[in-house]
Amino acid sequence: MTAQSARVPVFTKTAYGVGSVAYGVKNNGFDYFFLLFYSQVLGVDASLVGTALLIALVFDAISDPLIGYLSDNTHSRWGRRHPYMYAAAVPISVSYFYIWNPPESLTGNELFWYITVLAIAVRTLITLYEVPSSALAAELSDDYDERTSMLSYRYFFGWSGGTLLATFALAFLLVPTETITNGMFNIEGFGKMGLLASVVIFTAIMASALGTHSRIPTLRDPPAKRKITLRRIYRELFETLVNRSFLSLFLAALFGAIATGLAAGLSYYFNTYFWEFSNQQISYLSISVVISALIGFVISPVISRKMGKKTGAIACGIIAFTTAPLPIALRLLGWMPDNGSPILFPIILASTVLDVGLIISYQTLMAAMIADVVEESELKTQRRSEGVFFAAVTFTRKLVQGFGVMSATVILSIAQFPKAVLPGDIPEDVLFKLGGLYAPSIFGVWMLMIACLSLYRIDRNAHERNLAALAANRNGRPASQR
Repeated sequence: MTAQSARVPVFTKTAYGVGSVAYGVKNNGFDYFFLLFYSQVLGVDASLVGTALLIALVFDAISDPLIGYLSDNTHSRWGRRHPYMYAAAVPISVSYFYIWNPPESLTGNELFWYITVLAIAVRTLITLYEVPSSALAAELSDDYDERTSMLSYRYFFGWSGGTLLATFALAFLLVPTETITNGMFNIEGFGKMGLLASVVIFTAIMASALGTHSRIPTLRDPPAKRKITLRRIYRELFETLVNRSFLSLFLAALFGAIATGLAAGLSYYFNTYFWEFSNQQISYLSISVVISALIGFVISPVISRKMGKKTGAIACGIIAFTTAPLPIALRLLGWMPDNGSPILFPIILASTVLDVGLIISYQTLMAAMIADVVEESELKTQRRSEGVFFAAVTFTRKLVQGFGVMSATVILSIAQFPKAVLPGDIPEDVLFKLGGLYAPSIFGVWMLMIACLSLYRIDRNAHERNLAALAANRNGRPASQR
């Protein structure tokens, strides 16, 4: 069985893309609410929240590549990927519910181990689904541009799904009550958000698994059955992951995840305390990401066709990552409107829509570049390793909640940001430290990411040569004779 080079039906692309809603909802919760919920609302030291996620990251470093490897080598009547997708649906949904509904018997720092155990569970279980699911992109089509198109669906639904749920939560669940003046401190609202999110995650996983189930006969066969040992697993993992182009993408994704995690971890701090936006305004910023996702969905395939994936990703990255910290830098210089000014929010809104749209395009092209590494690696190792490569991507995305959020907690600690305070009560020097530490830090990490990406070497022509060489190998003759 071979992957199809022809266009993938829109229904299949949609089903493939819808599956990312599960990861988007999980990521959105961890990125934007997790630190705020446990630190500001439940009183856990920010450093302990970051430590819990860092411990979970150690488990990710072991579990993620193993799940990818097992997915590549699974023999079943449902193929290599779908058994894991179905198996993950219920446990990940249940685990995510309990993240936002901690026991009332634990308070403050007593919640540390609860956070740690559940963070490990949620992140491992989401990997059990996300790695096999995302790896389908390299199997559903061999075509250079069609892969970008499929992944544009995935990133559109991933970003939109998480954003819409967060917006709904801000508008209808995290709302003030008679005893709570700021909806972000509404514990019951977070619990309801957890229930809704768990239902959405389960629905998205099942819709994607069932929607792509009919394509199982067209997907790649696993390698011949052989004795699997830990020594063989890690030897083959090493042989696979030393690919130069992959290493450039992995390092770029690593720095990108740190930057994204830093931005996400401090997003509500800046919107709530730095700019002093209302919950309604924050909800508008949140929902605007759907517009950004639509921008990324439309322009990513065009950029792939017109510029190529590497050049397009670098161009999107440079534009987005040099302008994203600009409003904060301008505020520090005294060149932005004061908080409460009628023109401040439109400026930040327009900047956010543009930057996030370009970031989504960048991420889509990066994922499509990972898919193209699969054939180059197969030529060298004689193994299809989609799961291993996409597991590495999933691992770097988890750095958003690991080193990224840890970096956010470090900045909060250095700035001496107080806990459980309302907007308007933060000293000016603390806000100045927060912005002064954040802007250069995130810009520097993003530039390191672009530098790593420049080392990637698979363009359209190289990809076509790889496909031709693989086809020749299957036919038992050199590619030059084709």
